[in-house]
Amino acid sequence: MTGTVYVIDDDAAVRESLALLVRSVGLESRTFVSAADFLAAFDAAMDGCLVVDIRMPGMSGLDLQQVLNERGCHLPLLFITGHGDVAMAVRAMRAGALDFIEKPFRDQELLDRINQALALSARQRSAFAQVEEVRARLSTLTTREREIMDRIVTGQANKVIAMDLGLSERTVEIHRAKVMTKTQVHSLAELVTLITRAR
Repeated sequence: MTGTVYVIDDDAAVRESLALLVRSVGLESRTFVSAADFLAAFDAAMDGCLVVDIRMPGMSGLDLQQVLNERGCHLPLLFITGHGDVAMAVRAMRAGALDFIEKPFRDQELLDRINQALALSARQRSAFAQVEEVRARLSTLTTREREIMDRIVTGQANKVIAMDLGLSERTVEIHRAKVMTKTQVHSLAELVTLITRAR
C-alpha cells in the first residue's frame, strides 16, 4: 500500500501514538498539531489519507473537512473522536468522510480503516490519471475536429455533418479519421466512452 497517512490531532500523545502505530506496519506518516498547520502544508498532489481529530481548538475537524472539500481535495478522511455524537457523525459522513471512529478503538480496527482509505486513494488517483490522459488527447483536436467529433458522438452521419457545416463528405471523413487517430480509439463506441470519461 502506498501513500502517506496524515495525522492531525492537537493532543501530542495521541498524535505520536497514531504515527507510531501507522509506522509499525510500514506505512509513511506525517503529523500536524492543528487543522491550520495541515492547511499550510496542503498540496493538491498529496497522496494518501487523513486521520483527523474531530474536536480541536481553533478550526475543528469538520471545519477542515469543509475547507478541503472547497479546495477539491480527494484524500479519504477518517475522523477519530473521544466525544462523538450522532449529529456530528452524520454531518461528517454526508460531507464525504470515509469513517467516524470513536475512542477508545482497537489498533487493528483503525489500521483496517486506514488500509481501506489508502486503497480508495489509489483507485481515485488511477481514475484521475485516466481522465487527465483523456483530456490531454482531446486537447490535441483542432476546433473543426472537435466540432465534427461532437456531431459524430450524437450519431450524425458524415453526409448530414457535411451538409450542416458546408463541407464535402470526403473532408468530414478525413477529419473523422484524424479524430480517431488523435484520441487513439478504434470505434465510435470507444470514442463515446472516452468523452464520457473526460466529462
